[in-house]
Amino acid sequence: MNCIVIVCDTLRVDHCGPYHHGRPLNRVNSPEQPEWVVPTPNMDRLARRGTVFDNAWCGSTPCMPARRDIYTGRYEFLERGWGPLEDGDLDLPRQVSGPPNRSLSWQLAQQYPVSYMVTDHFHLWEQGAGNYHMGYTGFDFVRGHEADAWKTEPVVFPCPDEPDHKVERHHRNVHLTRKSEEDYFCAQVFTQAADWLEANRAHDNFYMHIDCFDPHEPWDPPEEWLTKFDPRGYNVDRWRSMVPYDKWGNHYTPEELRHVQARYAAMVALTDKWLSKLLDKLDELDLWHDTTIIFTSDHGTYNGDHGRIGKLQTHQHDACGHIPFIVAHPTDGHGERRSQLVQLVDIYPTVLAAVGRPCPPDRHGVDLLPVLRDAGAETRRYAVSGMFGRSVTITDGEWILHQSPVPDNKPLYWYGHSTARFIPYDLGPYEGGRRAVDCPSWDTPTWLSDKKADPNEYVNLAEAHPDKLAELQRALASKLAELGAPPEQVERLGL
Repeated sequence: MNCIVIVCDTLRVDHCGPYHHGRPLNRVNSPEQPEWVVPTPNMDRLARRGTVFDNAWCGSTPCMPARRDIYTGRYEFLERGWGPLEDGDLDLPRQVSGPPNRSLSWQLAQQYPVSYMVTDHFHLWEQGAGNYHMGYTGFDFVRGHEADAWKTEPVVFPCPDEPDHKVERHHRNVHLTRKSEEDYFCAQVFTQAADWLEANRAHDNFYMHIDCFDPHEPWDPPEEWLTKFDPRGYNVDRWRSMVPYDKWGNHYTPEELRHVQARYAAMVALTDKWLSKLLDKLDELDLWHDTTIIFTSDHGTYNGDHGRIGKLQTHQHDACGHIPFIVAHPTDGHGERRSQLVQLVDIYPTVLAAVGRPCPPDRHGVDLLPVLRDAGAETRRYAVSGMFGRSVTITDGEWILHQSPVPDNKPLYWYGHSTARFIPYDLGPYEGGRRAVDCPSWDTPTWLSDKKADPNEYVNLAEAHPDKLAELQRALASKLAELGAPPEQVERLGL
């Protein structure tokens, strides 16, 4: 069987049709969202062919830590932060396609499936993370998004962001290359993915990984899409394509926040529109009968929730930690929903099972194919997530605990050879396979929420429900031991 994984970066679950069911955003989870409906007919189309998981949670955050979860089937955030794949990582593409630096003829003769990546995600190439593409049989990199150092022509062009911000590269790139909607990055990614399917349809048991950076910032949708949510389009006093990861009231008026929310919604709708390019090609080539598709995101983003904008900065509340997750199998689970807890680490064993390759031991993920066949199949009792050195989240799907570390946030160690080049941490020398870390945590208290009564987690029940708090803290300590987490994590978290 073939397998296609689609990761759309920073995609809020409440903006996806299979989860909002046509309701206005402010009636889904977050009353701070606008009253408009975000149409995603192609996500809906995929959901009708597949199984929608209602309880999907990110693991390691943000972008690249989430990808290491996908590529290794193990949670990264308990051992280190943003970094490249390391020598000992049994990365997914090599588990599919065999050892690197072999010819395609050798690979096919040894009956390894072909693997291919299509992406515009510059972080996959950036210093401090740039080796995630190396295990694939082939790959295609759509140039120019976000901080991609591509075009250097000395031209004068309108740049809505500060000229010394790295996103100036993005605006320079698009000024020199963007002529129509077909040149937007999500359009290029899904078009090239469809073209690869056309040219490679004869391969047996292929694996294609589509890593689409949209709807991650910069948020600069075509004006005709923006006006669907803000009739003013870009005719506003000021706008910036990037957002500060902070309390929004420190940067925006309510009217300006609505414009930011409109640009994000337009990027989601645009990305969904171009998803159709891939789905249409699956129709045309009749690939649904022997292909499993997994559609998800690495995390969401605050967009007014909890008074905040952007990611990071505080606990992984629902707006960030709850993610869309849809699996379309050739025969099982069509049009169905599942309530089991699933996470990004589950992609690893599921892909390997789909393409008929063995899964290495000691993975944290769960093969989801049995859950598609049997609505009663189990995955896990608790899901965990977090950002390295910050709070750690555990949920049973009904209650959720965000456990803050002790005041000095020690002891804390970074495991592995890589250093913190993208998100900086104060790392000590490399000794005995680890580096001591001096890392202040967020100034946020331990937080307990009843997800059924309070889905967007506005009310902290840690003091009102001490028994439930203690229960989940014990569960977290037990889960960390089960995962083989570094033992100092229990001490750092005050458990």
